[in-house]
Amino acid sequence: MRRTIFSNWRASFFTGLAVTLPALLTLAAVKWIFGTISSFTDTLLFFLPYFLPPKEIFENGRSGPMLWYWSLLALLLAVTLISGVGLLARYYIGIRIIEWLDKAMMQVPVLNKFYGAIKQVNDAFAGNKNSFKTVVLVEFPREGIFSVGFLTSDDNAEANLKTGAKLVSVFIPTTPNPTSGFLVLVPADKITKLDMSVSEGVKYIVSLGAIAPELPGAKK
Repeated sequence: MRRTIFSNWRASFFTGLAVTLPALLTLAAVKWIFGTISSFTDTLLFFLPYFLPPKEIFENGRSGPMLWYWSLLALLLAVTLISGVGLLARYYIGIRIIEWLDKAMMQVPVLNKFYGAIKQVNDAFAGNKNSFKTVVLVEFPREGIFSVGFLTSDDNAEANLKTGAKLVSVFIPTTPNPTSGFLVLVPADKITKLDMSVSEGVKYIVSLGAIAPELPGAKK
């Protein structure tokens, strides 16, 4: 009798866990992302202590993390400012201001190294080159084992010269966290281009391969 009750409880628990786990993980991810972003955006409300007592601003009543509604306000303010910069960048005067700020950042010692590297990566992935929009299949980490990756560049002049082969750069992300991974140089004739889009490729990786895009023209 006890075993039957325990078996029923266990079956109910794991069924409930399977149903609620996606929602719980989604909420946890949203909370983590909100907390991470707010640690930066909260600084936009630096003026609040001049108008309100600490107990009405901070969680512990003195300093540190702000109350959630102030963090939300700071996030909305950051979104507004970024949208304003984007709107300004669409016009000539905005373009000139951004160019001036860009040159100023590149004149600051040490900081210009980080800024330059980050800007290059951002420009690469924000560009319109087709090579940054291609999902490929490569044999990695060894022959006979295939990994999904993203073709990032086919401009590897020095590597091509030293190896005597036409090499392309492929980023192979880790799963389920695609923000880290491996950069490998693969012979161009050793990659297989896939029809899936970059967003479908990311979804495939994050889902541990459980969500695979349908083949074009495949019957449902």
